[in-house]
Amino acid sequence: MDFRHTMKGRRALSTVAITTGLLLTVAGCGGGGNGKSDKGSSSSSSSATKSNGGTTQSKAPESAAPLAEVKGSGLVLTVTSAKRDGGGFVTVEGTVTNNTSALWVAAEWLGDERELARNGGSIAGASLIDQKGKKKYLILRDTSGRCLCTQFTGGVRQGATADWFAQFPAPPADTTNVDFQVGSMPPASIQISDGE
Repeated sequence: MDFRHTMKGRRALSTVAITTGLLLTVAGCGGGGNGKSDKGSSSSSSSATKSNGGTTQSKAPESAAPLAEVKGSGLVLTVTSAKRDGGGFVTVEGTVTNNTSALWVAAEWLGDERELARNGGSIAGASLIDQKGKKKYLILRDTSGRCLCTQFTGGVRQGATADWFAQFPAPPADTTNVDFQVGSMPPASIQISDGE
């Protein structure tokens, strides 16, 4: 009999929790109660909104313009950020879009690797070229020889876009403009910013 009462109590608590969750969901989805129809109003996420008669503006985060975009061999390489971190390195990030007619496996992006098994299908052959200081910076490696970069596990399907990152030793603080180079892609001139 105690077991039956315990189960009834648990069911009652579950019912209360589910009902409360549903009520909160419905309240959160309410139209604001101002009696105005949403028809004809803009659904743009960048439009300004007012809160309680104030002038608070709400904007969706806008994606920043890429630092560089280069095309070659049916690929589009985009560099979206290059940030200098306090640890003495630069992190470069971006995307690659496969516009070829087949699966792309990044074979020519490996560079002259001795650790092919550890860095296969990666962006390990990328470099930063400091024209001013006449230096070439290679991607950092961990103690096992693995690059501190993206591995495109399984490749990138035709028409798909994949994110990538690569970490390099930081050029001198007064060097802000470098060329990002990988495989047979044209060099992409980018500007290094200070990390936050």
